[in-house]
This record gives sequence, structure tokens and C-alpha cells, in this order.
Amino acid sequence: MELRQLEYFVAVAEERNFTRAAERVHISQSGVSAQIRQLERELGAELFDRSARTVTLTPAGKAALDHARDALAAAGAVGQAVDEVTDLIRGRVTVGMVTGCTITPLFEALAAFHTAHPGVEIALLEDVSDRLADGVRTGALDLALLGAAARTPEGLDAHTVISERLVAAVPAGHPLERRRRVTLRDLAAYPVVCMPPGSGLRAVLDQACAAQGVEPAVALEASAADAIAGLAARGLGVAVLSESMADAYRDRLTAHVITDAHVPALLALVWRPARNPALRALLTHCRRAFGGSTAGPGPDDRPGTRG
Repeated sequence: MELRQLEYFVAVAEERNFTRAAERVHISQSGVSAQIRQLERELGAELFDRSARTVTLTPAGKAALDHARDALAAAGAVGQAVDEVTDLIRGRVTVGMVTGCTITPLFEALAAFHTAHPGVEIALLEDVSDRLADGVRTGALDLALLGAAARTPEGLDAHTVISERLVAAVPAGHPLERRRRVTLRDLAAYPVVCMPPGSGLRAVLDQACAAQGVEPAVALEASAADAIAGLAARGLGVAVLSESMADAYRDRLTAHVITDAHVPALLALVWRPARNPALRALLTHCRRAFGGSTAGPGPDDRPGTRG
């Protein structure tokens, strides 16, 4: 049994797909499949059920997964311990960010980190916030910039970057344009354009609507603010965005804070307690870029329930 076989096993288990796992570990799909088969022969049991389109773990695979992760973590800790003694930072950090992210401080932090530590490989992945949080929990991601409703994801260290209200944004001539006050019930009278389930902003909208007993008609969904604004500007629905997002489209849309949507929309950096020296160094650059402490959850950044 080799560490690389365990790495491939964990990758397939987390991706639930041999092709995506192969891309993640940077070898061919046939190479991953061959190593998994060899591992299964050594263990005397099949680890995956390959009968459906989505690969799932067998009972033996489920029993082995946590132990495989522990073994990989232990092997990584050996190298990290040596690196700390010699002040050498190397390896790989995997960073996740919400789809369509344009938060330049994150890019500045990554650039500064790369300049300071060129020996560390940086991987950057986009996804919806729910899956990013899961990736940090499982260790597939070291750090993620994600959206959340009211509180940052439970069980993770976090630094809140933005906390603000939801707005309804409409083009000129829309009945809501000249309203002085917009509520969720006002919003529900028109088609809505918003982000998809799994995103932080959608979680905020869904929680607020549930609290008020309102069911808006979501006509269109898009992962990028530019797309949502573009669709709303063409009369296809009322855009639901955060305040800072809507500010970028004042030339096309009039934005009103939704007065009874009290759940704040958060944008936050999240990570597990940083034993990885490379992650600790990256967090230092994030602190500088975002202008706040990322040493751990502060009074307003305590881990809580995810929206």
C-alpha cells in the first residue's frame, strides 16, 4: 500500500468521479483507476461501487476513508514539522472562491504569497458556497472565500470581509423603481433573478422569505452578479443582490434595500485551524490584503450556523 494510492482513493471518494479525481491529482484517469484497483486487490475488497454514473463508496470504502485521510495527514505532518524547523515553506495550498468572484484583495494576497514563497504550488477553484465550506471541512480546500447567511459556517475559523443587506435592483420604468420602501411581499409580485441554491446570497434570500412566509417566483438563476444585473436590466426580472454588488450597476439599475430582509449577507474567508505552514503564511498575506485579523474567529466572526 502506497501513500499515492491513498491520495487517489480519497480524491475519487470526494469527487465521486474518476475523471475529476484524475484532474485533481494531475495524472490520467487510467492511472487513477489502475492504482485504485491495485489498492483494492491488496485490501481484498472493492472500495467503490462503479455501477452508476456517480461513483459511490462501498461499506469497505466508507470504513477506509477516514483512516486514509488520517494517514495522508500524518505523512504531511512529517514534512511540515521538518519545514518548520528549517523555516522552509513549500508544498501546495488549495484555495476556493465563490463563482464569479471579483474580490481583488484575495488576488492580491495570492500574488504576494506567490512572490514570497515561489516553492508553494497554488490551486484556485470556483464553486458555490455550500460546496466550498464542505471542501474546507474535508480538507480538500485549505482556505475558501465564500458567502453565508447571518453567520459563518459552523466549525471553521473565519474572518468576515463583508456584512450587508439584500437589495432589489430594477431598470428604469419598473413599477418598483420609484418606491420609497420595498418589502419581500413587493418583491414576490414580480419575477426574480438571483443566485442559485448553494450560494450565500440565495441562502440569505431563502431564510428571509421563510421568516416572512413569502414565496417569490424565481424566474432565472445565475452565478455571477454581472449576469444577474444584465438579465434584470433587460426586463427579465428583479435582481436580488447585496448592497455592494448593486453599486456597480447604478448606471442601469435602481437598487432599494429590502426592508424586512433582516438576515445579513456575509462574505468571509474560512479555514480549519492552520497547522499547515503554507496556509499560515497565506493567512498573513490575506490579513494584510483585507485589512483585518485572520488569526482566528474574533467577537464578530465566531463559527456559527451556515445559511
